Amino acid sequence: MRFGLTILPEHRWSDAAPMWRAAEELGFDHAWTYDHLVWGGLPDSPWYGTIPTLTAAAMVTSTIRLGTFVTSPNYRHPVTFMRDLLALDDISGGRLVCGIGAGGDIDNVILGGQPLTPRERFDRLSEFTELLDRLLTQDHVSHRGTYFSAVDARTRPGPVQRPRIPFVMAANGPRSLRLAVEYGAGWVTTGPKVETLDQWWAALTELGGRLDQALATVGRDSATLERHLNLDSSPQFALSRVGAFEEMVGRAGELGFTDVITHWPRPDGPYLGDVSVLEAVASQVIPQFR
Repeated sequence: MRFGLTILPEHRWSDAAPMWRAAEELGFDHAWTYDHLVWGGLPDSPWYGTIPTLTAAAMVTSTIRLGTFVTSPNYRHPVTFMRDLLALDDISGGRLVCGIGAGGDIDNVILGGQPLTPRERFDRLSEFTELLDRLLTQDHVSHRGTYFSAVDARTRPGPVQRPRIPFVMAANGPRSLRLAVEYGAGWVTTGPKVETLDQWWAALTELGGRLDQALATVGRDSATLERHLNLDSSPQFALSRVGAFEEMVGRAGELGFTDVITHWPRPDGPYLGDVSVLEAVASQVIPQFR
């Protein structure tokens, strides 16, 4: 099992830098931050840019992988985003992971866009992913689609990681699962919104089966796809106590997940918790599941 820690981009860098250093020192395998203009869970919170935050994090760490959790087409264009990714992949020495998902509508509406239906959001995600894949693996890319266009986009020098920066695709529905299988080095899920932990684990079991079906449909070996679970989308914050985290990691492993992700505890909700629990988990629980 590998372990990820999400640090929200709500802190001034003087406060955030020690947190990113600690994520590496505590033994986490990857660290993430949200990619939004505004996050609906904290609409009144201070908020900083994702790419500058991850760039700064790359400068104060040396081994931990760094990721967007997750990028969406709500305010990103594949061509301009490609340039940011190339720079960050280079600065981090090839430690970048690009989480990608459909997202909601808040960022899109802030920029004057119209709300999209779920089908339209998936169509936009599909076009975004396909074009970003081309931009990271080819040069002289042209594209004219429903949502994005590019005219002879140059992509040199290309990413440090070959054939490209790995995508971790957020997916729950059948079409997005197929997209994850086609383009993802990994899959990440939040599971559904439910009232109880038992309901959440049951739904994840079913979702894993649908992923297996998608893998079989395209003839891909399931061992080649990482499976990431956002523990904190369940009805229980994973770091509420050490025992809760240990139990959740064990159940995730039983369902075939290769990676779990939690959040740096906050002094109030969401992700209300104590940093002492995070430190205890790092020293007592994570070594058990290596």
